[in-house]
Amino acid sequence: MQRFTRQLSDEELMALALRLGRRGQGNTAENPAVGCVIARQDVDGTTILGRGWTQTGGRPHAERVALAEAGVAARGATAYVTLEPCSHHGKSPPCAEALIEAGIARVVAAHPDPDPRVGGRGFAMLEAVGIQTETGLLESIAHRDLAGFLSRTVRRRPWLQAKMALSKDGKIGMPNVPNHPITGKLAKNKTYALRATADAILIGSQTVRIDDPALTVRSPGLTQHSPIRIILDGAGTLSHDSQLVKSARDVPVWILATGRIAADKALLLEEAGCRLFLFDESPSGHVPLDAAMRRLAGEGINTLFAECGAALAAALISVDLIDEFFLYRSGSCVGPDGIPAFKTSADQVMKQAGLHRERQESLGKDRMEVYIRPQSLSDLYGAPSDWAPVE
Repeated sequence: MQRFTRQLSDEELMALALRLGRRGQGNTAENPAVGCVIARQDVDGTTILGRGWTQTGGRPHAERVALAEAGVAARGATAYVTLEPCSHHGKSPPCAEALIEAGIARVVAAHPDPDPRVGGRGFAMLEAVGIQTETGLLESIAHRDLAGFLSRTVRRRPWLQAKMALSKDGKIGMPNVPNHPITGKLAKNKTYALRATADAILIGSQTVRIDDPALTVRSPGLTQHSPIRIILDGAGTLSHDSQLVKSARDVPVWILATGRIAADKALLLEEAGCRLFLFDESPSGHVPLDAAMRRLAGEGINTLFAECGAALAAALISVDLIDEFFLYRSGSCVGPDGIPAFKTSADQVMKQAGLHRERQESLGKDRMEVYIRPQSLSDLYGAPSDWAPVE
């Protein structure tokens, strides 16, 4: 319980709920990362009675965590929640029921839930017993925060973030030189933070072959937030001696391959703890990316963070799958023998891909530019009628 000697506005309390919701990003399985604040206003100020966010694995939900903290004091209070309270019986009872049972008088939600099992039913349950409901407060911020869940629900594919580091002369490294440094320590720590908020990381088999990465989160306080590691490996070339395979029982490793993978190799990878997904080859002989994204959505992946080499970036751009692009720019050069990131300038590639620069951030001597596809955000309203949830 926290007491303020002035009345906090609805916007301030919802902003707090949004900040709480971000604590769960990347760790709530197929569920949305929601935040909730239970508060009471009086003439002398505001009392925050309970705070909550969706817990690891997706349960308990944010509303139940906040209500548990508030206890009997929740009766007659206001709940600020970043997504419409759920109304269906799944692996836990509806949060709308919990709010009713607690005696909440008013519910303010930032964003409606497009899940057809909810889709306004949460509000309807609350209103049926006289609880005042409001929605749309700071909705555009919640829309960004919940983009992964909304994408999987509405488009049946993950929200795909791409990351690439470029030298000043547009290179991403040297041929067959593992882990050629492009950016510095601050950029690396930023990448760890981005990994920690994703459900899974995606890389290509060539990056594994050259760099042998671990793809874990190694920042203090975040080491338990390493996401699922996914490798696009159409022909099944992943080495059993790679860091990824050796650590597959500690941090999950999924391999997206085609029928070209040898049966004995597939068996060895599975015995090492890897999970194998097989696809029919695309006309070019690779894993079909659209089908792969649909399969990952079916497995509950909300946000997918692609750490791109040149080939993976080109492939994802060619089929318009990138929703958000984190482009790191270094002030140093690699030289004429380096591997070019793109055939043309990065600015031109972003423009042609429909990605617009939204913001930039200084990371010591490096700079990170964040590009967004506006069409992706506008596509995240309204689930299709034949949508099927992950159970």
